[in-house]
Amino acid sequence: IMAKNKDARSLTFSISVVGLSGTEKEKGNCGVGKSCLCNRYVRPDADNYYSEHTSVLSTIDFGGRVVNNDHFLYWGEVNIRGEEGLDCKIQVIEQTEFIDDQTFLPHRSTNLQPYTKRAAATKLQSAEKLMYICTDQLGLEQDFDQRQMPDGKLNIDGFVLCVDVSKGCNRKFDDQMKFINSLYSQIVKSKKPIVVAASKCDEYMDQHLRDLQTFVASKKNLMLIETSARFNVNVEHCFNTLIQQIDKTRGKPKTIPYQDAYKVHRQLAASVTERFEKLMVQTVRDYHITWKTVINNLKGQPDYDEFITLEGSRKARSMFTKYIAQLKQEHIKRRREEYLVTLPKTLNNIFCSLEEVEHLSWPEAQTIIRNRQDFQCWFVVLDHTPWDESDHIDNSDRRIPFDLLNTPDGERIYYSHVQHLLSEKRRVEMKDRFKKTLERVHFISPGQPWEEVMCFVMEDEAYKYITESDRKDVYCRHQQEIVEKAKEDFQEMLFEHAELFYDLDLNATPSCDKMTEIHSVLNEEPRYRALQKLAPDRESLLLKHIGFVYHPTKETCLSGQNCVDLKVEQVLANRLVQLDHGRSNLYYTSANIDKINLCLLGKDGLSQELANEIRAQSTDDEYTLDGKIYELELLPVDVNSTLLFSHTWVATFKPHGCFCVFNSIESLNCIGDCIGRIRAEIAQNRRDQFAQPLPFILILSSQRDNVCKNIPILRHQGQQLANKLQCTFVDIPSGAFPRKFTEFQIKQGLRAVLEGLKHNLDVLAPLPCIKDMAETDLRIVMCAMCWDPFSVDLILSPFLDSHCCSAGQQGQSNTLILDKIIGDNRKRIQVTILSYHSAIGVRKDELVHGYILVYSAKRKASMATLRAFLAEVQDVIPVQMVAITDSQADFFESDAIKELMTEGEHIATEIAAKFTALYSLSQYHRQTEVFTPFFNEVLEKKPNIEKAFLLDSSTRDCTTSEDVFPTSPHSHLPAYTAYYPESDDDNEAPPPYSPIGDDVQLLPTPSERAKYRIDLEGNEYPVHSTPAGDHDRNHKVPPPVRPKPVLPKPNVKKLDPNLLKTIEAGMRSNRRMPRGPVSHTEDVEASDNYAEPVDTLVRSRGFHSDNIYVVPEDAHSRLVKITPPFLHSGGDEENGFDRKSQAMRRPSKYKHRSKILFSKTKAYQRRFHSDSDGEEFCPATQKKKKGRAHRGSEEDPLLSPADPWKIGIDNPAITSDPNVKKTKREKHRFNYTLAKQPKSTKPPKPLYPPTRRTWDSNYFGVRLQNLVTSERPIPLFIEKCVEYIERTGLTTEGVYRVSGNKTDQDNLQKQFDQDHSIDFGEMDLAVNAVAGALKAFFADLPDPLIPYSLHPELVEAANIMDYIERLEVLREIVKKFPPINYQIFKYIMTHLNRVSQHSKTTLMTADNLSICFWPTLMRPDFENRDTLSTTKLNQAVIETFIVQSDYFFHGGDVAESSSNEGTPPPHCHNMVEALLPLQLPPPLQPQQIQHTLPPDPLI
Repeated sequence: IMAKNKDARSLTFSISVVGLSGTEKEKGNCGVGKSCLCNRYVRPDADNYYSEHTSVLSTIDFGGRVVNNDHFLYWGEVNIRGEEGLDCKIQVIEQTEFIDDQTFLPHRSTNLQPYTKRAAATKLQSAEKLMYICTDQLGLEQDFDQRQMPDGKLNIDGFVLCVDVSKGCNRKFDDQMKFINSLYSQIVKSKKPIVVAASKCDEYMDQHLRDLQTFVASKKNLMLIETSARFNVNVEHCFNTLIQQIDKTRGKPKTIPYQDAYKVHRQLAASVTERFEKLMVQTVRDYHITWKTVINNLKGQPDYDEFITLEGSRKARSMFTKYIAQLKQEHIKRRREEYLVTLPKTLNNIFCSLEEVEHLSWPEAQTIIRNRQDFQCWFVVLDHTPWDESDHIDNSDRRIPFDLLNTPDGERIYYSHVQHLLSEKRRVEMKDRFKKTLERVHFISPGQPWEEVMCFVMEDEAYKYITESDRKDVYCRHQQEIVEKAKEDFQEMLFEHAELFYDLDLNATPSCDKMTEIHSVLNEEPRYRALQKLAPDRESLLLKHIGFVYHPTKETCLSGQNCVDLKVEQVLANRLVQLDHGRSNLYYTSANIDKINLCLLGKDGLSQELANEIRAQSTDDEYTLDGKIYELELLPVDVNSTLLFSHTWVATFKPHGCFCVFNSIESLNCIGDCIGRIRAEIAQNRRDQFAQPLPFILILSSQRDNVCKNIPILRHQGQQLANKLQCTFVDIPSGAFPRKFTEFQIKQGLRAVLEGLKHNLDVLAPLPCIKDMAETDLRIVMCAMCWDPFSVDLILSPFLDSHCCSAGQQGQSNTLILDKIIGDNRKRIQVTILSYHSAIGVRKDELVHGYILVYSAKRKASMATLRAFLAEVQDVIPVQMVAITDSQADFFESDAIKELMTEGEHIATEIAAKFTALYSLSQYHRQTEVFTPFFNEVLEKKPNIEKAFLLDSSTRDCTTSEDVFPTSPHSHLPAYTAYYPESDDDNEAPPPYSPIGDDVQLLPTPSERAKYRIDLEGNEYPVHSTPAGDHDRNHKVPPPVRPKPVLPKPNVKKLDPNLLKTIEAGMRSNRRMPRGPVSHTEDVEASDNYAEPVDTLVRSRGFHSDNIYVVPEDAHSRLVKITPPFLHSGGDEENGFDRKSQAMRRPSKYKHRSKILFSKTKAYQRRFHSDSDGEEFCPATQKKKKGRAHRGSEEDPLLSPADPWKIGIDNPAITSDPNVKKTKREKHRFNYTLAKQPKSTKPPKPLYPPTRRTWDSNYFGVRLQNLVTSERPIPLFIEKCVEYIERTGLTTEGVYRVSGNKTDQDNLQKQFDQDHSIDFGEMDLAVNAVAGALKAFFADLPDPLIPYSLHPELVEAANIMDYIERLEVLREIVKKFPPINYQIFKYIMTHLNRVSQHSKTTLMTADNLSICFWPTLMRPDFENRDTLSTTKLNQAVIETFIVQSDYFFHGGDVAESSSNEGTPPPHCHNMVEALLPLQLPPPLQPQQIQHTLPPDPLI
């Protein structure tokens, strides 16, 4: 049959798809899937598959060319290709029944047969019928592919019978099967192959499928194919099965169950989808890309085409959209993660301290963050929120959106940060605890491995808490510290054994015997053995040290950049310039000044008012003064102006003077600070050593509104400041004036400026010629130890702070020149500052007239190096020894410092050298006058020094060394004539104010230091030494005497009248001396300026006298004795050295004149060579002589015990002159006798110090019983002071410690004396002044607040070991106070307890407060040695009362004490004995002490 109907080359089969059709009543709400089955087979691509096809049509659509008035649809043809090309064509038609959308009845067509018969027809005909695609095609045929049914007719070759096995839409399956039976019976008649297609198997019902299977099984040659058009499962297989039945030559396809076929299809779909997703991930990386762009990029890609075919473009775009959204979310996630990573770091920068955030909630923290100045650096506030829905996600700004903080993540990170700070704090604490644990394990040696130590600390809590890495880190750090410390100690030990290394010549090589000796000596040192496990490092350090000792240079100095030579060069390079022989930097060139530049300095517009007043008195800026017209240029400057902080305003404006106006204490204080700042700035940036100082004029402004009651105070304070600053003070003229400034004041100020300019022109005389400059009269070498704990500026300050200092010659970077008046003439002194190692070559080869040897009293190595250097210095060269420490109090607080200062003083005494001390915390004595006595001695001995040098040079070959000095000077140069009048530094006249006056504080009061000597008001003042007999002399001004040459007088019974004049002149204070040189009267001989010390006179050996000088006390000439602190045995021989033959003998070395130097030098040889001969010179082996301590006479105003209560007590410069006491040197053994004297057992005597007041008072200095009542148990003055201090002073640093202005204290007491109701707040007083007045109140009481009778009981209680028992005993003792004393003591202790609670700001702990108050409250007798031994106990008692005030006075519990409970304060019983070996040098003369605070120089 087929051979007849078909062409063998191109077979074409027509298949008719039939199934239930008809109205809704017949088929239900939906069809059975015939159209979808045809659609999926003919056009299987997903994009061409339509799931909705309707059979309800309008008449127009039914009559269109697609339907063509037929009840069947032509779906087109499918080409089936085989291996050899085109196999066959399958034409598909669908038999259906179209319903009229108006009548809902079948449309009428040419074939009026029922569906069952019409569907079974095998021949179909319809002219020009178009291929059906989808429902939307109807009526819009021109928009779709228009293919016609071939030839307008078809012959059906087989049927596909569609049966819906799903649940159906309002249709019963049985009804459908009845219809299928009927339809099948009609089709089977055509004898065409039939295949039953179970449609919608993706929603099949088991029962329906079983029924259908039963139906198919009951029929012959009927096959059932389970299909799903939606998922394209078995659709093609269904048609292929039918074709096989039509064409028997084809192989029979295997029937595949729906589930298996669906699984295979899904696997294929999954594979295709996966490949498409990978393709999209590879292609799409930016979520901003569009779908259209992606399509263009993906077209032609197999993976893309397969996916489009299988799943369709719609699904592809859906996947693209999801992927783009995923990309965007991933981007947002990354940005969020970046922010969340940055946020902890930001919080760590903003809240780096746990104290800031420990108690802050997150909203509070956000508020603080928002208000910070750097908020914009970390965060950004967006206009549109939340940030992840705004354009910020595409912004390159990496600042954190502030709205992110409102998210849970932000809050979580904040609290995590707080927790991290807590844990980190705990971790750090544990690491610190573990570090302290390691520090307590003393057997840990440098270089010891961790494994050896670990077992000893495993039980420690901190060890268990921290990680192993932290343990090793802490131990490594600990090892580094102890190794570094051990190496430093080892290096320091090598320096301390200086005599062991400095006994060979320079550039030598140590022998094997020497190295054996060195190791033998050092092996006894624990610091040597400490590096036992680091023996190579130790040997390296030793060899490096030896190499440095034998080849000392700046390059090999072990201190590196801390070498003294480098430091000195840097300081001198910065502060000194080469002498300028011109005067180009002067503002003016002659005394004919016609233009004046005035700087007007004031506060709150006062300077501008003065400028307006001056302009009002001027005509076109020209001012007439004393018949001459001056052009004035004014520069008003406010004290708060930033102009004052500019470094160039002085050079730019070039002022000739400065008017400083004030009208209150506050403005006066500001003026004083500004003047000091201006002077310091000019001095620091000076370019010309001879530029003139800037005159400052202080002008007091009058009050226009009313007469200010503080005018006398302002006048007094202004005068005092003017005296201190060495400037002119212009007062308010008497009478009432309507303006703040008068013409008289302005003219007085201008006259002062002109006078200052004229004086400066006179001072700036022509400079010496170059030839004169090349010559120097004296050559001094100052030596210092590298690495000493003080600044080079300290030892240079006596020279650099002087006007007479200038730079040395070119090429001498560590040399300076001093122009000083020595004797009657001005001399040029060359001072070369070197390290000890650089000075060794100078000592051997250069002419040196004197040595200034500096050492640190804190460092044994410094003293050892000095000893080693000094031992080889020729004894004809004068030596000045200088001890450096922080303050005089160090002598009492440190046994090591006391020992080194004592040793230095002993060496100076033995070799007849001068000894002085400099203090880094004091500016008082940093001036050249400290060395003036030494320069005098050097000048006196200069001929002998040069002769000895020439003698020594002739006996040895000339050797070359580093050229430290220029060519040697001539032996007898003409005196260096004075090119300048005597400067202030050379002037012996006192300044216009007394340095020991009420308003001058001589020593600084740093916030942290140890116990100081304290006067009765609790004011601190350091004292160098107070051994029994020396106590008084440390605070008195001795008579201004100089040793006179020996005269053959048998005794001294009369006083030199000129001496009386000198003493009276020296005792005067507060008198301004005229500027200019001080000259002697012509009728006074040079010898008249000398006193006649008893020890300088020739007398019999049996003559002994304790009195060196006999001095009148006052104008009444009451004779008193000035007693030396220690007596020395007389005699002209010293250590076997005959002083009379000094000039005739060959020079020796100092080590042969000093027992200390000799014993130190020979000690190592005795240790190494047991057969050493000679006697050991040790002070301890010498026979001690008995003696007694000498006190000054009570009639002597200089040595009176009353003086310790005077204000401003100080003796900052300790200077010993051996010429005064060298003939009594042998009596130094008396020191040790004092140490063995039994302690005094007398009870403390009541002291009645002289009152501070200079006026009579009915309130101050009277007994407490007269100041209190039963209603007011506390004196009113105490209440007012305490109230004022607690209201305004609890934030003042150093309250009660820093001394207030004494004038303000006196004014406060005076005004309170007159009016008890005054308000302290209206008096414009500083807190320290009120605090000082309160302490002065207690100091002026007839009896101390703590009765003397209870002092022994308090001391005894302080020695109780158990802390609680000690408190109970003290509470019982305090109950024994008189009732009035008890109430006041309770009030004061409670107040001090409140003050101590603010110690973080005031720096005044209970310990510091007790130091300030115990002398005031207890009034001890400082002359009693028992008092000195109980000083710390008394202070500790007061500290206990302050700390435990609540327990003692208010019934409270015991407070936690910072001190060690159960341990009484350290005893001081041996303090006096320990101090005695130091022989203190005599204090400065009155002229020296008064001159130690020179007028502050401008430059």
